Amino acid sequence: MISTTTNSIEGRQIGDYLGLVTGEAIMGANIFRDFLAGITDMIGGRSNAYEGKLADARETAIREMEEIAQQRGADAVVGIDIDYEVLGSSNGMLMVTATGTAVKLK
Repeated sequence: MISTTTNSIEGRQIGDYLGLVTGEAIMGANIFRDFLAGITDMIGGRSNAYEGKLADARETAIREMEEIAQQRGADAVVGIDIDYEVLGSSNGMLMVTATGTAVKLK
């Protein structure tokens, strides 16, 4: 499956547009990770705990989007947009959404 943020694929022609596809991942943050991230914020540096969580959520959302596209008979997903949102009363949840257009290539 070819997945790209561009609206076309160099050297290939889009034969058919199969519609919008979306993948979502909602991940909760736990107290231990929050504590370690807080220490990192105080002393400076990168928060590996949250970076890893973001990467996992992004990969899950993209994989889900690609699976839906494949079920529709797509060869590729173009125009992908990835959005991040915090949810919950204490902002304890992270939602990552990957959206694109499923296409059949010629």
